[in-house]
Amino acid sequence: MLFLFAAGYLGWALGANDTANVFGTGVANELISYRAAIILTAGFVILGAIIEGPKIMDTVGQFTPLTLYAAFIAVLSAAIIVTVMTSIKLPVSTSQAILGAIAGIALSIGGWSALPREKLVKIVLCWLFTPLGAMAISVALFIILAPLANKIRSFITFALVMKLGVIVVGCYGAYTLGANNVANVTGAFVGAGLLGPSSGAIIGGAAIALGALTYSKGVMMSVGKKIFPLGSFSAFIAVLASALTLHFFTQLRVPVSNSQAIVGSIVGIGLLRGTKAVNREMLFRIFTGWVATPLLATGLSFTLLAL
Repeated sequence: MLFLFAAGYLGWALGANDTANVFGTGVANELISYRAAIILTAGFVILGAIIEGPKIMDTVGQFTPLTLYAAFIAVLSAAIIVTVMTSIKLPVSTSQAILGAIAGIALSIGGWSALPREKLVKIVLCWLFTPLGAMAISVALFIILAPLANKIRSFITFALVMKLGVIVVGCYGAYTLGANNVANVTGAFVGAGLLGPSSGAIIGGAAIALGALTYSKGVMMSVGKKIFPLGSFSAFIAVLASALTLHFFTQLRVPVSNSQAIVGSIVGIGLLRGTKAVNREMLFRIFTGWVATPLLATGLSFTLLAL
């Protein structure tokens, strides 16, 4: 039961942090209420976790062999780091946190030789391409769809289309969040033999949903307002680009950062519309969080296992 508590804690922390990436831009633009956003996120996260979540369980669970206790330490360490980052309202990568924590376990048990370096290089490359890919997709979508949006002359019609569009792509984003990130929550326990892929997906999805429902507003406002001021059309593009990026890596069976995808999408739009509007200070804080997250998770799990 204690082991499942750790998984539930990490899922809660993931949901609290990553809900911002799905509906933060929509809530900031008052296209959807915060309450409706978290309810839709919870439902579609669970759906994505159940339907496609098992695809990535092996990637996390078999990253390096773990005992049940080692899996517990890894999950607990990742959860603590994500909670700290959420408390200071920074969107961070749960994928980086859990794999950093697992790497810390491997280092503690067997040193550098215990690290699966080939797997690690592949995953790190995917992490690097996540924000860059999302940035490129958001720019392409903006260029392609902006002329179509400009043809809508009625303000009321435009507002209605954008409201519906943001809600639809937000639900898709929540689905891809559940599909790609549920393995971060329970994958280590699937690899350790405590859970099966299906039960791991259900438990992880429910925990993520709980985090979305209870503690997600602070990070949501950081993503929605503080990087670059988005209009309704830009918000639609940002969330769609992020969701497409995440779904692509789900098919490659690699857990990546929804936070990095949405930030990359927003920055892409910001650069397209003029770099002066991009909040460089906030961007630097977020980037610092991305670098610190896996390193802190590695150090914490290494230390806890050594105690």
